[in-house]
Amino acid sequence: MKTIIDNFSTDSGNYAKYRPTYPKEFIEEISHHVNYKKSALDIGTGNGQVAVVLSEIFAQVNAIDISENQLKNAIQLPNIEYQVSRAEETPFYNQYFDLITVGQAFHWFDFDAFYEEAKRILKPGGVLALFGYGVLRGSADFNAKMNVFYEEVIGSYWDKERIYIDEKYQNINFPFNEINLSKDYFIKVNWTLAQLKGYLESWSAVKKYEKQNNENPVEDFIQLLSGIEKISLEFPIFYRIGSLK
Repeated sequence: MKTIIDNFSTDSGNYAKYRPTYPKEFIEEISHHVNYKKSALDIGTGNGQVAVVLSEIFAQVNAIDISENQLKNAIQLPNIEYQVSRAEETPFYNQYFDLITVGQAFHWFDFDAFYEEAKRILKPGGVLALFGYGVLRGSADFNAKMNVFYEEVIGSYWDKERIYIDEKYQNINFPFNEINLSKDYFIKVNWTLAQLKGYLESWSAVKKYEKQNNENPVEDFIQLLSGIEKISLEFPIFYRIGSLK
């Protein structure tokens, strides 16, 4: 099985603070395709942002992550149970969940082993939702600057799994009955430069750059935007959603 890759236990507090939040409407539409609302599992839950939305829809939510530090920053609610577990070997009973969600984490998994586990713990007719968000976009000028930063400055520091994000999971095998949502979704933010800086510094490629070069590449990028008080940005959401075949 694929070796566990954990890029997010270090500085997990800032990760939880600066990571963008999926719109509630997006999670709700996914849930509309689920026959029953008894139990849901959020895998790679991080700070529990998706689990919290699921807790408003499902009677019981389980949420797992390989990072104990991430879970220490998760939002606690009575009907959410957090625990440390890898995605490919979970502690749950057969045919237990109505819905499994995986937000911005699937590309780290052993795909085949995970699919077998998902099929084991999903109920008949259950739904698996893999989703994530691409590089943030704004004005044409911002996008040009971001493209240089993303591709040229830190491009070589991304793990090889980043290709799955860049290709919006369209380059993966997905052995489920595909479901399409009613519209495209975006995460929209209106950030100060300090918030943007905090978000960019949570990128694993930035952390690797800083470790190898003893300097923070985000500083120069933020300097290019100096004078801006607030900046409106959006993250395009991509997904692969399907029910058991």
